[in-house]
Amino acid sequence: MRADRSMLGPSLHRDQIMAMNRVQFQAGLSLPAFLKRYGNAQQCEQALEISRWPQGFVCPRCAANAHSRFQRQGTTYWQCTACYRQTSLRSGTVMDNSKLPLRTWLLGMYLLGQSKTNLSALELMRHLGVSYPTAWRMKHKLMQAMTQREANRKLGGIVQLDDAYLGGERNGGKAGRGSENKRPFVIAVETTEDGRPLRAVMDPVPGFTKAALSEWIGQRLHPGADVYSDGLGAFRALEAEHAHTVIEGSGRSRCEAENARWVNVVLSNLKRLLDGA
Repeated sequence: MRADRSMLGPSLHRDQIMAMNRVQFQAGLSLPAFLKRYGNAQQCEQALEISRWPQGFVCPRCAANAHSRFQRQGTTYWQCTACYRQTSLRSGTVMDNSKLPLRTWLLGMYLLGQSKTNLSALELMRHLGVSYPTAWRMKHKLMQAMTQREANRKLGGIVQLDDAYLGGERNGGKAGRGSENKRPFVIAVETTEDGRPLRAVMDPVPGFTKAALSEWIGQRLHPGADVYSDGLGAFRALEAEHAHTVIEGSGRSRCEAENARWVNVVLSNLKRLLDGA
């Protein structure tokens, strides 16, 4: 039986396909490619060694380079010839003292990093074949490591800025903006001059006051950053050291404005992530 073209529904024109969000379809590391690159213990150890010491071994105690290497109970150790400190690949990392194979850790990092809407500890448990407490500890160790890495990041150049109230599952109390059940957050995205996103930060703040925002600005923005935001009064604190442009309009038109697009994408993704926590 030949299918009538009309039975197949409307076809997509090439222009419609090309109009898809390019960020959603950007190239990444597929699961088969990951498994090929980190398929065995030796590959994982080589990758971690290169990542940790790209220019060769550096003693974490005295910064010397000369060393010897030996095996003990299946683990490779580097011994500094200057201070005799013994160091393994996992020493001082979130994987220190863990009995999980290195490949399991790297796969956990990959899965958490690839998930756009968060990956629960229960789902991580199923993917890795470990117990729930193990998956929970791994997830939270990795999340804490990412938090520490970003703690001192400052944005510069062109920055899109927004405010939001997030969280809050308690019953009762005031609803909506300013609810005691939710926490105030500031979200910022640094972009290139042609509007591509580079880096993002998001932080809870005590409140949307000039004092609270001034402290956040000092911690997160380089002096001279060119900032775009909505008309929140506390954002006037930006004008002491930064060029500040208020995006006019309201609702969807403001969210889709050129200099507000990426901060709203990040905020939307963050809300989805929290829903999947």
